[in-house]
Amino acid sequence: MSILHTVNKSPFERNSLASCLKVAAPGAAVLLIEDGVYAGLRGTSAVPLVTAALARVKVYVLGPDLKARGFAAERLLPGIDVVDYAGFVELAVQSAKVQAWL
Repeated sequence: MSILHTVNKSPFERNSLASCLKVAAPGAAVLLIEDGVYAGLRGTSAVPLVTAALARVKVYVLGPDLKARGFAAERLLPGIDVVDYAGFVELAVQSAKVQAWL
């Protein structure tokens, strides 16, 4: 995995996710954290953007942040994996670098 991109802002308030996905190389990983987890939910206006991204990058959601916002993993789009804090660390270790999108 080349770069781990972390997105912590809601796609309904900022364009951080869209900007991230424009530059994320095929095979990169995108981890949705904090309010960024809203981008992974079914039935939102972010679905086309995230669905298209899943064809070239791997998308993850931080489980504790998803749960803190009252959502279960079943609400996520197919193809998005849930990781815990240890999984976050593992993704960072496996990556050449981590890029935070604010």
